[in-house]
Amino acid sequence: MRESDSQALSAADAQALAERVGASMWSRDHATRALNMAMLRIAPGEAVIRMPVQQHMLNGHQTCHGGYMFTLADSAFAFACNSHNLNNVASACHIDFLAPAHLGDLLEAHAQERALAGRSGVYDVTVRIVGGATVALFRGKSHQVRGAVTEGPPGSHLAAMHATHKTD
Repeated sequence: MRESDSQALSAADAQALAERVGASMWSRDHATRALNMAMLRIAPGEAVIRMPVQQHMLNGHQTCHGGYMFTLADSAFAFACNSHNLNNVASACHIDFLAPAHLGDLLEAHAQERALAGRSGVYDVTVRIVGGATVALFRGKSHQVRGAVTEGPPGSHLAAMHATHKTD
């Protein structure tokens, strides 16, 4: 949904739609769930996802491999850019690594929509250690493709996303 379309929805309906889209995507996103990520929040054009740094994510320097930080940021970007219930894919992404993350750190990626123009969007994602430093800055560009993420009336399904999150 682009700016002109989103104005037709109330704030509550737009939020309910984002939550329904998030739940639908979460149920099919095996990569995100396999890395023990957890969705904390989704809203129109925004998503917050957390991921613990686990042993298998460490590189030869005993820090979190950049590919895992990229995956976390990319997942938050994906949920944010699809939150309007229009299918979007990444057309470009860039990440700057600023500081290392270590075993046991809890990383949080906050994706925010910066611009929408036609079928293109720009999103910024900040990856931080919870309670600590910013470790990466990511910018993703989206391209709208055919179709909607989900069908049916707007509704809140965040509970379904939390229920599928691993706790170990």
